Amino acid sequence: MNENATPARRPVALNRARALPPWSLIAAGVLVGGLLGGGYGLARTPTYTATSYVVAVPTDRSEPASALGFAQAYGRVATQLAVLGDAQVWAGVPVRTLQQSVHAETSPDAPMVAVTATAARPDLAADMANAVSRALTRHAGDVQNATHVELQQFARATKPTAPSSASAEVTGLVGASAGGLLGGLLLLVRPRRARPEPGLAASVPGPAVAAEAHGQL
Repeated sequence: MNENATPARRPVALNRARALPPWSLIAAGVLVGGLLGGGYGLARTPTYTATSYVVAVPTDRSEPASALGFAQAYGRVATQLAVLGDAQVWAGVPVRTLQQSVHAETSPDAPMVAVTATAARPDLAADMANAVSRALTRHAGDVQNATHVELQQFARATKPTAPSSASAEVTGLVGASAGGLLGGLLLLVRPRRARPEPGLAASVPGPAVAAEAHGQL
């Protein structure tokens, strides 16, 4: 008993994917990526950044070059526990928050230390930056007789008027770009439409075979 083999049906989703125009995957990626990126920008908490500056000034018993060297050293100790322990009192936040939100930078050309703080509130960012600068200046004053370098406040941190984090428009554009790129990659690997197989050509007997068949009749 011969059983007729039934050809397997192709998945409906595969057929639909092949039927879509090539640009639809890129358009869908841009749309979905833009919506996700914009939603992330609206949902997350904005971040504010404030920066205060202190400058190292040499005394009469020191040289300007030594002030530059001590400014580099003070930039390294600005986020140490000894300084942040005093800064937490003026900032009103725990030391752990200062360790995570404050960093210091120095310049190789100027004896200056920039103390930058980030927070979810603009007033808190300014308070933390000013508190660390004040604590650093105080510690520098305790050892001024040995270093012969005085650390003075150059500019206080002011309350920022706009968040430093990316806006929802920017995150939406980034998401749309990433979605378009992903759609282009999917377009490269998506299944192609199957080409119809050419039919078998009918065999025609050659002249010699035709002559032999005519002689036998």
